[in-house]
Amino acid sequence: MTLTSAPETCLVCDNAPGRALLFDGCLRQCSNCTFKWTATRGPTPTGQLYTSDYFASGGYHDYFRHTAQWRHEARRRLRWLLSATRPATLLEAGSAGGFFLEAARAAGIVVTGVEPSEACVRFAETSLGLMVRHGGFETAQLGTRVEAVCAFHVLEHVDDPRRFLDKARSALVPGGWLALEVPNVASAAARRQGRSWHGLQPEYHHWHFDRRSLQMLLTTCGFAVHRCDTVLPRHYMRLRQRIRPSAMSRIAADWMECGSLHTVQPEIGDYLRVLARRSDGGQPS
Repeated sequence: MTLTSAPETCLVCDNAPGRALLFDGCLRQCSNCTFKWTATRGPTPTGQLYTSDYFASGGYHDYFRHTAQWRHEARRRLRWLLSATRPATLLEAGSAGGFFLEAARAAGIVVTGVEPSEACVRFAETSLGLMVRHGGFETAQLGTRVEAVCAFHVLEHVDDPRRFLDKARSALVPGGWLALEVPNVASAAARRQGRSWHGLQPEYHHWHFDRRSLQMLLTTCGFAVHRCDTVLPRHYMRLRQRIRPSAMSRIAADWMECGSLHTVQPEIGDYLRVLARRSDGGQPS
C-alpha cells in the first residue's frame, strides 16, 4: 500500500480531523468523534483494496500451520452469528483459507467468499471444495444478493471503510445481516500496552475502531446495529490452550482488568464485534 498523507476529513463524521496524536504519535484521532487511523497512511490514489504484502506473505506466512485454531475460531464466530439470524445464503469478505465458510456450509448455509490471497483461494477451492473469488471485495462481481455478509478482521485493512460497507450493503437483500469483527482500540489491552499493543500493527492496520465510531460509521452507511460487544483473546482459545500456565496468568489479568472471568465484555475486550442489519429507510438500494 502506498504511503500518503492522512485524510483531510474524518471518514466517520466528515469533520476536520484535528491534530490529536495517540500511541506515541502512531495514530491520529478525529477531534469530533473517537475514530482513529494510522497517522502516516491515507487512502491510496490507485484504488488498491488491501495491503498486498500482508496477504501475499507478511501476515499469512505461517497461516496454514494453525488450521485447527482457525476452525475453532470459525465455529465460535458462526455460533455468534446464528444466535441472531439463520441465513440461507452467506458471503464472507476476506475469507482467508475458507474455514468460516466451511463451518457455515456444514450448518446448511449456501456460502461463497472473496479473498485477495491467491494461496488462500487455492486452498479453499482445492482442499475444502469452496467457491471463493480471488481479488478485492469492493470490486468483485457478486451476482445474487445474500442474506448475510461477514468480514472478520478485514475492515481495518481496507483503503476506504465507507466504500467497503457500501459494497456490503449492496450485496445484501433488504433486511440482510452484516457481521463484523475488528481490533478494539478502546480495549484494556490497548490502554495498558500502548505502542506494543498487538492490534496496532501500523504496517497493516489502517483504521482503528471503538464501539462509538464503528456504530456511527455503520449508521451512516445504511445499517441498523443489532448487537455490539467485545471479546477477550481467551474467547477463541481451545481447551488445550486454556489449561496452559500462560493462560492461567491471562485469566488473572483479565479478572483484574474486567472484574469478571467472562470472555465477552461490553467494551474493553480486545476484539470488537457487531451484528447489524441493512436498513432501507431513505437509503438507495
